[in-house]
Amino acid sequence: MEVKIGIRQIARETTVDVDLSVAQVTEAFSKARAEGDLLTLTDVSGHQILIPADGIGYIEFGQEHTRPVGFGSSH
Repeated sequence: MEVKIGIRQIARETTVDVDLSVAQVTEAFSKARAEGDLLTLTDVSGHQILIPADGIGYIEFGQEHTRPVGFGSSH
């Protein structure tokens, strides 16, 4: 699922492709925000992204399950 994160006072948003549900990302953000900690996400390639939770302006969620497109996609 694609997650776009808007960071306060930064013109560009950060986009992360994760294997998490909306509920899991929301829970991780809520916990990080309550503890004044970093939101830690790992993308599908295994890269870790750390963002100060108090600096996040918004989180936008894409579709949880995208349909494969192109040759070799299962029906």
